[in-house]
Amino acid sequence: MGMPPLARVRRFAPPLVLMAVIFFFSHQPSLDSGLGSIDLIGRKIVHFLEYALLSFLLWRALEPDLGARRAALVAFLVSSAYAATDEFHQTFIEGRRGSPVDWAIDTAGAAAAALHLRDRGRAGAAA
Repeated sequence: MGMPPLARVRRFAPPLVLMAVIFFFSHQPSLDSGLGSIDLIGRKIVHFLEYALLSFLLWRALEPDLGARRAALVAFLVSSAYAATDEFHQTFIEGRRGSPVDWAIDTAGAAAAALHLRDRGRAGAAA
């Protein structure tokens, strides 16, 4: 018997909501707070953390069907691909620009989470 639709929605709603929040903020003409390098460094940290969170939320949604290790890989790939589309999206927003550096930071955050979750899956499989 398959999973009830409401249960599937509950699993996938958090990553989809986060993706919508990322899209919303990417659609803003400027997120500059005027704090110079503090703002720049802060935004890079947020990039890393938001994609680590996205990778985790996707993993959590996928893990019951795919297992921890495979879900970690898929979560990483989807997060990195979404980061690429997010940077592309920004090229169409006045005052914004898509940045390969931001994509790399986003992907590093997704990778950090996925590697942690993959190792968690490996530890569970060894038990």
